[in-house]
Amino acid sequence: MSMTAVKSVDPHSPAQRAGVRVGEVLTHINGRPIVDVLDYKFYSYDPRLELTLKSPEGAVRSLRVRKSEGEDLGLEFETYLMDRARSCANHCIFCFVDQMPPGMRPSLYFKDDDARLSFLLGNYLTLTNLSPREVQRIIDLRISPINVSVHTTDRALRAEMLKNPRAGEGIDIMERFARHGITMNCQIVSCPGVNDGPALDKTLADLAAMFPAVNSVSVVPVGVTKYREGLYPLKTYARESAAALISQVEGFAARHLAEKGTRLVWCSDEFYLLAGREPPPEDYFEDFTQLDNGVGMLTLLSREFGRALDLMEPSELEGAAPFSIATGVSAAPFLEKLVAQAREKCGTIEGRVYPIINRFFGEAITVAGLVTGGDLISQLRGKELGERLLIPANMLRSGEDVFLDDVSTADVERELGVPVVPVPQDGYELLDAICGVEPTPEAQRQAWENEEFYRYNP
Repeated sequence: MSMTAVKSVDPHSPAQRAGVRVGEVLTHINGRPIVDVLDYKFYSYDPRLELTLKSPEGAVRSLRVRKSEGEDLGLEFETYLMDRARSCANHCIFCFVDQMPPGMRPSLYFKDDDARLSFLLGNYLTLTNLSPREVQRIIDLRISPINVSVHTTDRALRAEMLKNPRAGEGIDIMERFARHGITMNCQIVSCPGVNDGPALDKTLADLAAMFPAVNSVSVVPVGVTKYREGLYPLKTYARESAAALISQVEGFAARHLAEKGTRLVWCSDEFYLLAGREPPPEDYFEDFTQLDNGVGMLTLLSREFGRALDLMEPSELEGAAPFSIATGVSAAPFLEKLVAQAREKCGTIEGRVYPIINRFFGEAITVAGLVTGGDLISQLRGKELGERLLIPANMLRSGEDVFLDDVSTADVERELGVPVVPVPQDGYELLDAICGVEPTPEAQRQAWENEEFYRYNP
């Protein structure tokens, strides 16, 4: 069956009222060919539509649809994109997928670099596999914002970092998008001695020249696992080098704020944790535009947790059963402070925070989203865990109860003898979990949807 074939029709939807049938292929809307989900969403926005459909036998018919402007037609297709996801054409020196151990589930080895997923799901793309037609379609359809993995604006260095001779052309595409008002949120994976220092100064200056089309920039540290045999010899940031990069970025941001009214660029929380520094206060992050890259996440979590505490009476905390929290090494001190805040309000709170050393990927990986079930079991067996073990929900596979190493929460519960409670990245939900309040289905769903965003952040 074609990937643009209708898999199901929502009950009482405009498509069902018009008589669309399962198995038909949607070929045109108002005479416009439908290639993928972007065409479908863009051309189905209007209140009056003419759909052209082809049956499995090849018969073509047209249907007229009336609906509210922007209302979804109510069609589900064989694939979400109505097409195959496009894989990455690069061989980046810092690619995390290339650092995966063998024998893991196949989906963890797929590298996507698809502009449609950038627009629809917030995925980041390098622009290296866009055809001229696709570039023009983004401009024509005003597909915005898109998220771009920039890394460097030095065209020769970008080609070297991405191991793609065409990688430099991505900067030309960005400049073209900027001229046509396409909003871009950008990411820089910073590699010590490669694209930081003077190279980072140039990148930030070039991106600032595309402001306001370039709406925000995040700088995140490279993640290095122990599985790098035969790969580019990358180093990780130490305390001093992380602090130096923070000063470099904050200095640029301060100058841009004075000139343009926005900082434009922020370091991820992980840089502050590596440097042993407190993340900046709430107003520093402006609109938290780069939250999905771990920029301001801990500050927002702290704000939410503090406000939740202010709204809660001490008596509501008194009945909380003893608990424990397992997280990555980098975020553990931060969570210890939040538990201490709860203890200050109610002295009967009994909770411990356990930093989990990442034996699976290597000790250089300190973020919570890459902690495995096996590491939880081996490091927490025999420890005082209380009556519940709280874990960040982003440790688990999206929508499931399985860790990256395919160990399940049920396995962990059986081995450790306590219930495992996944907690969304939300200060209110964290306090509820400490108090023993079960997360709402909506909160859990949101946590699962955010799993890919938060996996590589504290």
